[in-house]
Amino acid sequence: GDLRALAQFGKLGTGVDRTAFSEADMEARRWLLRRMEEAGLAVRIDGVGNVVGRGTGGGPAVLIGSHTDSVPKGGWLDGSMGVIYGLEIARAASESGNGAITVDVISFEDEEGTYKGLLGSASFCGEIGAEEIAGARNIEGKSLTDALQAHGLDGVAPERLEKGRYAAYLEAHIEQGPRLEAQAKRIGIVTGIVGIRRFHIVFDGQADHAGTTPMALRKDAGAAAVTFAAAMLGDFPALAGEDTVWNIGTVAFEPGAANVVPSRASLIVEFRDTSMAILDTFEAHVAKLADDTARDLGVTAAIEPSATIEPSLLDDALGAHMAAAATEHGADFMLMPSGAGHDAMMMARHMPSAMLFVPSIGGRSH
Repeated sequence: GDLRALAQFGKLGTGVDRTAFSEADMEARRWLLRRMEEAGLAVRIDGVGNVVGRGTGGGPAVLIGSHTDSVPKGGWLDGSMGVIYGLEIARAASESGNGAITVDVISFEDEEGTYKGLLGSASFCGEIGAEEIAGARNIEGKSLTDALQAHGLDGVAPERLEKGRYAAYLEAHIEQGPRLEAQAKRIGIVTGIVGIRRFHIVFDGQADHAGTTPMALRKDAGAAAVTFAAAMLGDFPALAGEDTVWNIGTVAFEPGAANVVPSRASLIVEFRDTSMAILDTFEAHVAKLADDTARDLGVTAAIEPSATIEPSLLDDALGAHMAAAATEHGADFMLMPSGAGHDAMMMARHMPSAMLFVPSIGGRSH
């Protein structure tokens, strides 16, 4: 019922449009605050929009949560499921009178990066400062500072991770991919969250008439890009691990006319894995392929990194607990990495952390 109620805020078709600091997002956060209070938690919305509910049990605390903001035209379970799991666990703990543990619940703000990716969890862990907040802007150029002021959050203190309070951070999430459904597994136990390397690769040649310039005399940047792409896609499988993924997301030729040899061609290449060694191997191979291709075709190559995110490994002991629980309940499970980023990648730097995946219908999350 809580999941369905939350899905009404920013409802769009079968999904939601609830980007960070939109009216729908803030309405959902105020609703969530009330639901947490009803579950017996001491709740506040902090200075970056995090909704933080603290339990009152007598034992060590477990922090459970995710995010309730969405991408534009997002999925109604993406992030929200993990927050409502936490709320329900806190509610059940209160109703049972079990004071053996304390359950805290959190909805981090702007996990999706409308203004600043992982804003809420980074702030909670003290990994983002006033300067970064002041410089953050959305795609329309609106500043995060203005968004905070618009919702009365400027001057409100951020909630900070209390050292020594937590035994673990737990986050449940829909898989956002097809693997669990394809293998008929009910539970995914996440071993780690992948690192990402992304590069903008530019080949520069010379624009010439495509009808009058002999093939041997061309400096064809477009041919270099296509040759590089084919070589990369051909070589990567032999260098990859079991879960490595890669992608060429954009290709552009200039000047982009049918009868002109391209003077410039650019690609954006990305690869992901939980292994630093594999990421380093891929990066070195991309650089070598670009240089070799440029030399062979008489053009120049430039490589600019545009994203570097380190992998985050999750806690093996917590994963073993989840595997034992899945077995006890007769739920088929598999160990798997997360190919997408989550707040758990930030939390794992500061406390033992674990993630649980459930299948997404058709592998879709939005």
